[in-house]
Amino acid sequence: MQTLKTAFFFVLASWGASVSARVYNIRDFGAVADGKTVNTVAIQRANDNCRNSGGGVVLIPAGTFVSGPIQLFSNIELLIETGATLKGSGNVSDYFIAGKKLGLIYTENSTNVSITGGGNIDGNGDAFMELDRSKVFDTAATKYTRQGIHFREVLSGPGDGPLVPKDGPFQMIIFSNCKEVTVREVLISNSPFWTLHLADCDGAIITGVRIWNNLMIPNNDGLDLTSCSNVQVSDCDIRTGDDAIAITGYAYNFDLPGYKNITHSSENITVTNCYFVSRSSAIRVGGWDQNDMLNYTFSNIIISNSNRGIDLCVRDQGSIRNMIFSNIIIHTRLFTGDWGGNGEPIHISAIRGKENVKLGKIGNIRFNDVICNGESGVLMYGTDESGIEDVTFHNCSIHINDSELNSTCGGNFDLRPVIDHRSSIFAHDVPAFYACDVGNIKLYDVNISWGDVKELYFTNAVDITHFDSVPLDGCTLDRAPHSAKSAVI
Repeated sequence: MQTLKTAFFFVLASWGASVSARVYNIRDFGAVADGKTVNTVAIQRANDNCRNSGGGVVLIPAGTFVSGPIQLFSNIELLIETGATLKGSGNVSDYFIAGKKLGLIYTENSTNVSITGGGNIDGNGDAFMELDRSKVFDTAATKYTRQGIHFREVLSGPGDGPLVPKDGPFQMIIFSNCKEVTVREVLISNSPFWTLHLADCDGAIITGVRIWNNLMIPNNDGLDLTSCSNVQVSDCDIRTGDDAIAITGYAYNFDLPGYKNITHSSENITVTNCYFVSRSSAIRVGGWDQNDMLNYTFSNIIISNSNRGIDLCVRDQGSIRNMIFSNIIIHTRLFTGDWGGNGEPIHISAIRGKENVKLGKIGNIRFNDVICNGESGVLMYGTDESGIEDVTFHNCSIHINDSELNSTCGGNFDLRPVIDHRSSIFAHDVPAFYACDVGNIKLYDVNISWGDVKELYFTNAVDITHFDSVPLDGCTLDRAPHSAKSAVI
C-alpha cells in the first residue's frame, strides 16, 4: 500500500500539484470505471468533500468513467490521470440539474480552479449527431450566390458536414465569472457543443491543451473566451468543426451558466505557439458583441485546412482595436455545407447584424510576417456607417490556389451574420486582396501570386474601393492568370 501511495504522489508532482495537497480519488466515493455506469453522484461527492475541506485535488484515475454534469469550486484541481477518461453520458436526460440543461463540467464564481493531467475528457459528441446526414442550406441564404440553390451542394452522403444535431448537452466545459483559472496539458475530445468556454473570467492560463473534435459537428467551437481579460493561451492544438478559438465581447443576460449581464471590455489576451484547424474560422474575434475587444496579440501560429483563417467581425456596438498578428502561416480551402467563411485566409468586416445600435468599429490592426495560401483572397469589408481604419500588412504573402470546389462554392463573399440577406452570401469577383470602405490601409512588402486558377471571377491583385489613404510600398503584385482584362491594381 505504501508503494502505491508513493507512486500516486509522484504522478501528482509531475503535473505540478503539491505533494501535500489533499487528494480525493473518485473511486473512494463510489465511481466505477466500466465505461457504462453514470458516475455523476460519486464524482460530485468527491468535489463536494474537497470543497468542504478547503480544497485540494480531485483525482480521476486510470479507466473510463462516464458522467453527467459535475461542478468544480474554488481551490480545486481536477486531475485527469494519464490513462484516465472522463466521458460524457450519451443520454441527454443525464445533463439536467434543477431543471437546467448543462454540459459535462461547470464552475461559477470561483477562484483558483484548474483542470490538469495527461488524460482525456471525452464529450461523446457523436452520440448527439445524425452521423449519416448533413444540414441543408436555407434557400433564402443561397439566393444571391453565384450557384443559387446549388451553392455548396452535396449530391449524396454528408459531404464535409455539418452533421444534423440531435438534442444534446450545453457547453462541455465552462468557467463563469472565475479568477485564476488554469487548464493544462489535458486532451479534450469529441465535444457535442462549445468545448471549453470561459465567460467573464480574469487571469486565465490555457496551456498545452489538445482539443480534437469531430470536424463534421456544428457549433463545437474549441476555445471560447467571452468578455474575459488577462488571458494567456499557449502551446495548444485545436481541431474543430466550428471556430477553433473565438474571442468575443458578448453581454447576454440569460439564466444559464456563463451568461450573466457582462458589461466590461474583453482585453489583454495573448495567443501563441498554437496549431488550429477549423471548418469555420480558425481564429475569430467578434460577432454580436456589446462590449469592446482590445489589446490582443497572436503569434507563432499555424492554421491548416480551414475554411477561414483569421476573422475580425463587428456586427453590434462592440469595437475591435489594438491587435497584432505575427509569424503566422495560414492555409485555407473551400468546403461544402453550411460552414462560416468561403476559403479566405483573412476576413475583416464591419456590417450591421443588429438594429438600433451604434455599430462598433475596427482599427489599429497589424499583420506582420504572415504567409497566406488560400482558395479565396483576403477580404476587408467596411460600410458607410462603420469603416475599417488603420490596418497594416507588412512582409506578407498571399497565394491563391486552384480548387476542385470552385464550381460549387467559389466566386462568393460570405459576410454572415447580417440583417440584409443580399449582403449575407453573394456572388462577387475575387481579387487576391479586396477592401471597401477603409481608411489608412498600408501594404508594405506584400507579395501576391496565383496558382493555375481558371475561373474568370478571379481578377485583380489588389482591388480597393471607397478608401482614404492606401500606401503600397515594396510590393510584388500580379493579377489572376486568366483575367486578361483585369488590372493588377
